Amino acid sequence: MEMVPSEEKQLVPKEGIFWSCRQSIFEEMQKRFSQIESAAEEPRVLCIVQDTTNAKTVNERLTLNLPASTTVNKFYEDVAHKAGYVNGTFCLAWANAGHMAPLDQAGEMSLVLSGFEAGKKNFLQLTDKDGEQPQIASDESGTADSSGLDDSSQDRFIGPLPRDGTVGCSSDYSSPSYSYSSILNKSETGYVGLVNQAMTCYLNSLLQTLFMTPEFRNALYNWEFEESEEDPVISIPYQLQRLFVLLQTSKKRAIETTDVTRSFGWDSSEAWQQHDVQELCRVMFDALEQKWKQTEQVCDASPAPSSLDANPQPMRSLQQGLDKRPNVRSNFRMSSTFEADLINQLYQGKLKDYVRCLECGYESWRIDTYLDIPLVIRPFGASQAFGSVEEALQAFVQPETLDGPNQYFCERCKKKCDARKGLRFLHFPYLLTLQLKRFDFDYTTMHRIKLNDRMTFPEELDMSPFIDVEDESPQTESCTDSGAENEGSCHSDQMSNDFSTDDGVDEGICLDNTSTAERVLKPKSSLTFELFSVMVHSGSAAGGHYYACIKSFSDSQWYSFNDQHVSKITQDDIRKTYGGSSGSRGYYSSAFASSTNAYMLMYRLKDPSRNAKFLEVDDFPEHIKKLVQREKESEEQEKRQREIERNTCKIKLFCMHPVKLMMMENKLEVHKDKTLREATEMAYKLMDLDGVVQLDCCRLVKYDEFHEYLERSYEGEEDMPMGLLLGGVKSSYMFDLLLEIRRPDQAFQPYKPGEVMVKVHVVDLKSESIAAPVSVRAYLNQTITEFKQLIAQAAGLCAETMRVVLERCYNDLRLLYVPNKTLKAEGFFRSNKVFVESSDSTDHQVAFTDSVLWKLLDRHGNTIRLFVSLPEQSPGSLANRTSCPKASADSVDSFDGAKGSRKSVEAILEESTEKLKNLSLQQQQQRQQQQQQQQTSSNSDSQKSSDHSDFEHIESPAQELDAVSQPSQTENSTRVASDTDNQFPSEERSDSDVNNDRSTSSVDSDILSSSHSSDTLCNADSGPLPLANGLDSHSITSSRRSKAHEGKKETWDTAEEDSGTDSEYDENGKSKADALYLYFKTEPYSQEEGSGEGQKSLLVHVDKRITLAAFKQNLEPFVGVPSTQFKVFRVYANNQEFESVRLNETLSSFSDDNKITIRLGRALKKGEYRVKVYQLLVNDPEPCKFLLDTVFAKGMTVRQSKEELLPQLKDQCKLDLSIDRFRLRKKTWKNPGTVFLDYHVYEEDINISSNWEVFLEVLDEPERMKSMSQLAVLTRRWCPAQMKLEAFREVVLESSSVEELKEKLSEMSGIPLENLEFAKGRGTFPCDISVLEIHQDLDWNPKVSTLNVWPLYICDDGAVIFYRDSTEDLMDLSEEERNELMKKESSRLLKTGHRVSYSPRKEKALKIYLDGGPTKDPGQD
Repeated sequence: MEMVPSEEKQLVPKEGIFWSCRQSIFEEMQKRFSQIESAAEEPRVLCIVQDTTNAKTVNERLTLNLPASTTVNKFYEDVAHKAGYVNGTFCLAWANAGHMAPLDQAGEMSLVLSGFEAGKKNFLQLTDKDGEQPQIASDESGTADSSGLDDSSQDRFIGPLPRDGTVGCSSDYSSPSYSYSSILNKSETGYVGLVNQAMTCYLNSLLQTLFMTPEFRNALYNWEFEESEEDPVISIPYQLQRLFVLLQTSKKRAIETTDVTRSFGWDSSEAWQQHDVQELCRVMFDALEQKWKQTEQVCDASPAPSSLDANPQPMRSLQQGLDKRPNVRSNFRMSSTFEADLINQLYQGKLKDYVRCLECGYESWRIDTYLDIPLVIRPFGASQAFGSVEEALQAFVQPETLDGPNQYFCERCKKKCDARKGLRFLHFPYLLTLQLKRFDFDYTTMHRIKLNDRMTFPEELDMSPFIDVEDESPQTESCTDSGAENEGSCHSDQMSNDFSTDDGVDEGICLDNTSTAERVLKPKSSLTFELFSVMVHSGSAAGGHYYACIKSFSDSQWYSFNDQHVSKITQDDIRKTYGGSSGSRGYYSSAFASSTNAYMLMYRLKDPSRNAKFLEVDDFPEHIKKLVQREKESEEQEKRQREIERNTCKIKLFCMHPVKLMMMENKLEVHKDKTLREATEMAYKLMDLDGVVQLDCCRLVKYDEFHEYLERSYEGEEDMPMGLLLGGVKSSYMFDLLLEIRRPDQAFQPYKPGEVMVKVHVVDLKSESIAAPVSVRAYLNQTITEFKQLIAQAAGLCAETMRVVLERCYNDLRLLYVPNKTLKAEGFFRSNKVFVESSDSTDHQVAFTDSVLWKLLDRHGNTIRLFVSLPEQSPGSLANRTSCPKASADSVDSFDGAKGSRKSVEAILEESTEKLKNLSLQQQQQRQQQQQQQQTSSNSDSQKSSDHSDFEHIESPAQELDAVSQPSQTENSTRVASDTDNQFPSEERSDSDVNNDRSTSSVDSDILSSSHSSDTLCNADSGPLPLANGLDSHSITSSRRSKAHEGKKETWDTAEEDSGTDSEYDENGKSKADALYLYFKTEPYSQEEGSGEGQKSLLVHVDKRITLAAFKQNLEPFVGVPSTQFKVFRVYANNQEFESVRLNETLSSFSDDNKITIRLGRALKKGEYRVKVYQLLVNDPEPCKFLLDTVFAKGMTVRQSKEELLPQLKDQCKLDLSIDRFRLRKKTWKNPGTVFLDYHVYEEDINISSNWEVFLEVLDEPERMKSMSQLAVLTRRWCPAQMKLEAFREVVLESSSVEELKEKLSEMSGIPLENLEFAKGRGTFPCDISVLEIHQDLDWNPKVSTLNVWPLYICDDGAVIFYRDSTEDLMDLSEEERNELMKKESSRLLKTGHRVSYSPRKEKALKIYLDGGPTKDPGQD
């Protein structure tokens, strides 16, 4: 029998294996079925876990449905398995606000006993542990470089992140996948990213490339910073050194570059500037050289080849070297130290720029140095681009023949000969930089473009075919000066595009230079270079994004460094950066397309004897080890601070200060583990109550500031942690805290959850007063009867006779009369306001809307308090008045500085009041006659209300003593809402922002001046008066009306609602106010200091439903003149004043404590417009000067307005003019426009509106403008030989002919007609332009025959025309004269508000400041 080994490694018969397997399977199935059966009976717990440790997973959810008996420890294992994390490297915490402590990972308790609810959703959050991001379960540790970088695999990534559709170098702060937590933990690759400040992706790409260059990084580490010699903040090498240390040792995912940019001298605005990465490379290398020149340290840790000797200052790029830039490097001094020459030794190469005569072989040449090689993508005018870097390099050294008109003058032949001109590489640097010139300029469209053509580049580049190995001919003449004076005297066409218009200062650093002889170096070794960095540009010429693809020399792995995101990529991803677009559409096929392609390449020479490795942490120099320790401590401190911030509750804190008597607001920041007792002490100190009240008289309560509601108090919870009390640490809370203060003899009232707070106002019908609120707390399920008992206990009132009125919303009053109805059914909420009244009067027997209580509450809800400043002096017989009416008979207060007696004030007010009463009686008699004809049963109540005088009672001391009037009182049951058309502020701007004080000077003349004949005015017919809510005066129901009551001290007046006109009076001069009697009460008010003794003020309590017309009529006794002779100005927060002129609008746009200023001067009537008059001074530095305010009216002619202006100009402006020696013309902003002729009529020939502005122009001769067909232009001669502009002179044309304009200008200036050229001025008057720009910037001598066509479009008076003599040459200025003139012009144009720019570059140049920041130009002050 055949024997086989069993599972127990015993020999058993082969036939028994089948039966034993079958038996084991059966037993396993039985076991599983029993588990399933028991699990089916056991309740399940549904757990939903949110991973908050990563920005990519924050929106994902892990769902686990586990048996209720599962332990917490097992739950952690299941979550770790499902999330792919290593168990023990993360925490789980409840997501709901009630639980903040993380679950105990080692706990053996079941989920149900740990707080999980079976059959319900349990929400949890997966958070990092101790500030460290969870480890990926599949991670395998390795070293990417000496810092022990993670070698784990991850999804490949290349290309820019989503940027919300923005164009340009946008910041990752706007990326939807970015969060602050994403920069806290290191990338899975082990490398650290750089945070994009805003548009600094170009900087991040270059910094990462330099960091991944072993030779550069090691040399930077060997440089030691001497803090005693320089401020570390502005030391560029030191900040770069710190950045590299953090990139190598930090545990963060990304670090900031703000310290590096601060050392550049940049402010925050520089972060929003887009720059070219190649330009940054040149400027930063120059800055490092300048800084390193100042050190005396010597270091021999360089891998650079020994054949690289010290050289003169290198060319920052070949293109730069081939351009002609005089004096850029004339003061350069070579340093003998290694650090000063580090850039040259690593990045500098040499080339020969030569011209060889083809007849005699004579060659002129010179040696130049370069730091990068610019390679043309597509030659100018070519239809095909170069396909590879090798082709572009071959074209770069391809010589060109100088023949025909371009022949070269040979020094040996002494004549012009055909010659060959070109470049030869003599030496290549250890680190070779290639710039692919993808940015070009389209001269057809005059736009910058990007060339997205495909250009391949090899991973290994052999440069030996491009080196010059020829021996120099003995007939060759050497020109070895590589200084700036001869730099770029000859260059090839393909190299002349980008920098031909450069101004020579865009490098950002002024460098010194001296010339030394150069010897030609021959290659001594292999010239194979290895690609290790590709800086990629994604976007168009208008803007885009940079990122870098870099190969690590430690593991030969390619990585994508895209700002703070670092990820692994492959060689296929590198090939995607070759560029290219589908189809062929001509030379600029993809000029405006956005694409992603390589822009700058970095190669390193392959030489095992010189290729360096990154310094290990243990091999760091001592000063770097100390720096690492400092940065580690700083990072740990930052981590601890973040941990504290994460566990700190930040909540708003309020307190009613017992001394300041105002609600104070602050922010309470308390650790979640602090107790309520400790938090109360912190709040006590935060509110600065030490010494004001005792600590035991204060407590913290839950508070709703919006509803002013005390939600609950915390009795017995003084030792509870604030984290549990507030529901956890949150970014914001739905409630606030109030530090409540009690008196020592009081006890705190407990506030229980579920209670509502009620502010109870007690109303006294006898004194018609409403007391301050008393707080009462009640439950929503209490009845009205129970609620009355609570109020009776709190306010000491009788519950049986009590009336309770609830104000549910603004002025929405509801009488609570159903005893058994609950507060919830009546509409009570968290915070409520009620009015209570308990008296034995009969007022409760009438309907609520007809009761005195209703009227008092309606008045209270609609009354606002206004501060009214009266004129300093009143004209006429009231000029001696120095006191204002008193508020009541027993009040003897007066204004500050009052000099009059009470008797004189009362006499004055009584006299004014009697006049108003007589006027009102006449109006009453006329209205009664009209109402008797129209009276019906439906509006009888309305007629009763309107039968009373408009001004039967104006409160004053005289009237209180005499008590001869019977006032009328009327209230509405609800707030009168404004019409939709009247929801905007009712004021119209009349006074200038800067000339308010000037407008007041015209008040006396306004009163005395006559506007025009009365036949030019017309008023609308009388009709039903529309109210503010859109109803007319006859459609108001009796429930909204109330009968007049007598014997009250307050003033009740009528709100005027006319039929849409702005006229305060009808054609007979009588008031039209009617229909609705409203409240008006005044009391004296002490003005602030510095207002002057003559300044008087009133505190006015007025119903805001009153119209402006009625409001002004009520103010008449206090101003002392009729309402037509004063103006009302509303004062805003910034002290700007705007006149209120719409008499039919109510004061609904005003609110409590608004300020009003009364100014003397005639108010506007219908058809009148207030006009501001400015003087036009065409040849003054300030051509626009404010003169005065005046009034023009519809139907008035221009000559009539000029006649009225004459006395005002003489009195107020001291201008004595004749009517024929000044004109009025249109004013549009600062531009003079149409000349108004004397016979023009306002609103017929001239459109006029409120707050109109007009120019007054004084004439040197009688008016020449007689017809609208004429055209008046302002001309100014430009004299280029003298570099100056002459004064403006007006030319009046009979037509729009260009020929006529030239003839007039020729006749006026003496310039021959054929030599005269003109151009239209640009911008606002006076069209200022710099004399350095006017000669070439304006469009001189346009090819048009008429002025009213493009590009002139001169169709109205006031256009500015410059003209010149075409034969006059421009003055030849020296550099000193030009600079001096530039300063003068800059100062002149800045004073006039015109911007001046002399640089042709529109983009801001990239600059790095060696002294820590730019120096301010004193000329800018």
